[in-house]
Amino acid sequence: MTSYLESIRSRVGRQCIILPGVRAVVLNDRGEVLLQRRTDMDCWGLPAGSVELHETALEALRREVMEETRLEVRHAEPMALYSGPSQRFRYPNGDEVQGFAIAFIVRQWTGEPQADGVEGSEVRFWPIDTLPRDMVAIHARTLADFKQYKGHFTMPNELEPGGNT
Repeated sequence: MTSYLESIRSRVGRQCIILPGVRAVVLNDRGEVLLQRRTDMDCWGLPAGSVELHETALEALRREVMEETRLEVRHAEPMALYSGPSQRFRYPNGDEVQGFAIAFIVRQWTGEPQADGVEGSEVRFWPIDTLPRDMVAIHARTLADFKQYKGHFTMPNELEPGGNT
């Protein structure tokens, strides 16, 4: 079955498209965040992906986390909505997207983290204050916002320092 994104790409090629998505800030009981070593660009990133047709954001979050880490999301808290030019992203194959993504905090999950071997080659928990330097820039911004999170859903202002990463 062809995904929604593949269907769109077959029509528009590599040009930039607005893509609805989700990001997961998965935490363990020590407050460490789960990252995956991405295979498409050889850097670390959050479990994340696009929303498919006929799918809610929460369903997409659960699917993406399961696909990429083998964890089952039991509960997720929406943290922030990211949109606009600061969310523009070019994949190594030349495809461009401008994300419109909801970041969720996941504190309740079951399973043992395991990379899928397709989108990620490794998964591991990192202390929030010692994250790897080679991270997807828009995910690094999400984690910087998480560190400042006060329990209220936000829509980060692109004019803030670091907003155009």
